[in-house]
Amino acid sequence: MKKKIAIFIVLVSFAVGIVISNIGFAERTSSIDDLYKQLELFSDAVSIIRSEYVEEPESKTLIYGALKGMLAALDPYSQFMDPDTYNEMKVETEGEFGGIGIEITIKDDLLTIISPIDDTPAYKVGLKAMDKIVKIDGEITRDLTLIEAVKRLRGRPGTKVDVTVLRESERKLLDFTIIRSIIKLESIKKSEFIEPGIGYIRISEFQEKTRRDLEKSLRELEDEGLNALILDLRNNPGGLLDSAVDVSDRFLDADKVVVSTKGRIESQNIVFKSKNKNKHLYFPMVVLINGGSASASEIVAGAIQDYKRGIILGTKSFGKGSVQTVVPLSDGSAVRLTTSKYFTPNGRSIHGEGIEPDIVVEYEERPEALEKDKSEDMLDELLDEGKDEEGKKKEDAAAVKEKKAKYDNQILSAVDVLKGIMIYKRK
Repeated sequence: MKKKIAIFIVLVSFAVGIVISNIGFAERTSSIDDLYKQLELFSDAVSIIRSEYVEEPESKTLIYGALKGMLAALDPYSQFMDPDTYNEMKVETEGEFGGIGIEITIKDDLLTIISPIDDTPAYKVGLKAMDKIVKIDGEITRDLTLIEAVKRLRGRPGTKVDVTVLRESERKLLDFTIIRSIIKLESIKKSEFIEPGIGYIRISEFQEKTRRDLEKSLRELEDEGLNALILDLRNNPGGLLDSAVDVSDRFLDADKVVVSTKGRIESQNIVFKSKNKNKHLYFPMVVLINGGSASASEIVAGAIQDYKRGIILGTKSFGKGSVQTVVPLSDGSAVRLTTSKYFTPNGRSIHGEGIEPDIVVEYEERPEALEKDKSEDMLDELLDEGKDEEGKKKEDAAAVKEKKAKYDNQILSAVDVLKGIMIYKRK
């Protein structure tokens, strides 16, 4: 009797397996049938256009147009690139090109600045992260793809481009005339001491040489008595994934997950771990981020935050956490396709979410004239307080004046946080 029951259970299990397998097969078959049905619709539309359109269109025009629309319908980062556009993209990745110096994306159906690049024409005229570009040379940008927008903004150095942006914080349209120049991308923009023991490093973009340059900067600061570090990733639009992993690696113990990528197929699910041959673990850290911090910047901030290696200060990051793969096609064109998304060590999705700072500090615009008056008032107060220690007072006042003039309120807030941590650790 037991044997019969066992056989019956096996047969039932086998039957259930067949049913489940058939359901899966039926779903796949249904999906393929639906695709073929939609392809018939596409074929019918092409036939109607070819036979009825006022002029006979070129086949390549039709197919390229269909591919552009198809990729654009997926997400703002997936694109079809014709041969010329693909070649331009390859030239840009060499690290030097003519343009205005901004990273852009499409957000809420509007062409949006992720970040102006430091010391470029766009940065100098005052374009800001989250500005919406509504016109380029007087033409509305609403229906432009990212690639088309980039082509319009780039050009020969010395030529001008007119850009109109919507700045929501000021609720008005702003017009800028920008002279294009050669854009040279530097990775480490600053490495210095803000005051004794508190170092400051600004990374403007993640490139192949970032790991080497960061290690050099850290060693130099450590040799001069580094006790705490501010890592500034504000307005850093990202860059190379490997570089972000290498930067995080500087500050984490070995064999820690830095970031993982997850996609539809197994080969897209990758875990990146720290190796940390050069340990920089002993000092407290503050990482600065804002709405212009994206992609690789968010990977670093997310890893530092998840392992509580440092404090994240500033405002919420951009939320660009997807991986694009470029696949060349037979005629020299290419498809740029979103294949996976980034996740922090604790499994938080970066894409569309961003990194929330531990301490929110809004950036404060300070007019130069007002700042000068404040510094001078502070100087006078300090000089008047104790004339018996006149020399020391003058030195202190000069230091306060210089620091207030040189550093913004977010950096100064980071300094205060690090001072508090160091005092607590000593006690």
